[in-house]
Amino acid sequence: MTEEKPSNFIRDFIDEELAAGKHSQIVTRFPPEPNGYLHIGHAFAIGVSYGIAKDYNGKFHLRFDDTNPEKEETEYVEAIKEDLLWLGADWGENLFFASDYFQQLFDWAILLIEEGKAYVDDLTPSQMREYRGSLTEPGQDSPYRTRTPEENLALFKDMAAGKFQEGEKVLRAKIDMAHPNMNMRDPVLYRILKADHHRTGDKWKIYPSYDFTHGQSDAIEGITHSLCSLEFEYHRPLYNWFIENLPVPHKPRQIEFARLNVEYIVTSKRKLLQLVNEKHVHGWDDPRMPTIAGLRRRGYTPDALKEFCERAGVAKRERVNEYALLEYCLRQDLEGKAIRRMAVLDPLKVVITNFPEETEFYEGPNHPADEDRGSRKVPLTREIYIERDDFMEDPPRKFFRLGPGREVRLRYACYITCTDVIKNDAGEIIELHATFDPESRGGSTPDGRKVKGTIHWVSATENVELEARHYEQLFTKTDPNEVEEGQTFLDNLNPNSETILKCYGEPELANAVVGEPIQFERKGYYVLDSDSSPTQLSFNRSVGLRDSWNKKQGK
Repeated sequence: MTEEKPSNFIRDFIDEELAAGKHSQIVTRFPPEPNGYLHIGHAFAIGVSYGIAKDYNGKFHLRFDDTNPEKEETEYVEAIKEDLLWLGADWGENLFFASDYFQQLFDWAILLIEEGKAYVDDLTPSQMREYRGSLTEPGQDSPYRTRTPEENLALFKDMAAGKFQEGEKVLRAKIDMAHPNMNMRDPVLYRILKADHHRTGDKWKIYPSYDFTHGQSDAIEGITHSLCSLEFEYHRPLYNWFIENLPVPHKPRQIEFARLNVEYIVTSKRKLLQLVNEKHVHGWDDPRMPTIAGLRRRGYTPDALKEFCERAGVAKRERVNEYALLEYCLRQDLEGKAIRRMAVLDPLKVVITNFPEETEFYEGPNHPADEDRGSRKVPLTREIYIERDDFMEDPPRKFFRLGPGREVRLRYACYITCTDVIKNDAGEIIELHATFDPESRGGSTPDGRKVKGTIHWVSATENVELEARHYEQLFTKTDPNEVEEGQTFLDNLNPNSETILKCYGEPELANAVVGEPIQFERKGYYVLDSDSSPTQLSFNRSVGLRDSWNKKQGK
């Protein structure tokens, strides 16, 4: 290994096999189906497989499980590749598709037929379910199970030639209809599907099942360890049966681990697709979505996700991780990376009545803990905006911000004192008047006078208009799938998951770059959205400066 890593049961298996001389090189893979965008659970799985390949100086493959042309698209292929590279999982020259092996799989299916280990079945899907039995009762043999290899071979070739309709026939493995593991009860190897494939076009009229494709693809590529989530544990006997009954060039080992589950998040591709298709969100990369594309657009970083996944750890049992931990990892990462800027999200105008007519500029560090990152000039003018909640007309004793007759420090600039409160006919505060101390320029006075409150601000005349998009969890329940009778997970959608604020920022925000993390001082971490333009700056809030969500939930 290149460096020490926390041990887990997968690494223990690998260490034992290496010590026994079973492998000369570790080879892992990530095998997504290109029928949707990757989500945070996939990021965890990628981290496990890629991390092991990297740490053991091995090889990592990206292989698309493209065996269902009705649901797969090139768009998803490209999105998945982009996500892996963003996460730092580089497959190099090892990019593969299950469709690369269609001919070999077809040939192996013929071999199973010739050896009497596969047969063509005419049962309908409902009949197959009926014949399959249950967890407590054995299944029944199909009446077509006794066909001769010659009959099966002829029928299978006719299936491949497109002579039958979809659903009319399937090819099944002949294993054991009384097996206690239902996956071993004559599983389907091929079904008829007359749909164009995104890579092979209309060449094939039949397509292999996932179970028949997966292990053989691993074997062809020389995968040593097929790492997958726990739901595949009961598929492992079938995985091994194919490996043992076919002349594969390698014999990989399947190892299962618990998926990554997070509070308030659904990771079912079917449900994510439903959210997109029914327009409950703005798309796969909506910043509220748990997709990698959505997390990236919201301002999450690869390092934050990696840290979260490492803290979650590789385990044998399912568990649910706190959403607060995910946000904590992001805050910790952004604290050192994000440049600082000022923006006022709920503006209240302040007129500094004794301030000069001309603009003054003050130095603000780009990062308070890193002088090497330089500074920017922030314009101060006679009229400014402050946050509305930074003023109280009748403040309590421990309120250290602005109030009538109270003095505060404008960050980087000077001291101001509120002198007048201007209200409209409805009694609402619409403007404040204040004076500034000319000797406090730069944020201090010659006499060393101290003020307890420091607030951020933006010039009311020299600024950029922007919108700040604030997000909360997409669902209101810790487990979005927990529903009452007659409800669906959609009933747990959070109607307040997205809020858009019209606000003002310091001029330097006009130079923000998509993907560059920025801390709006005292407000949170933001990132310029990819749909921004010079005339419409839109920033997505990645995370607040503190864990406000758990506080809301009373945790």
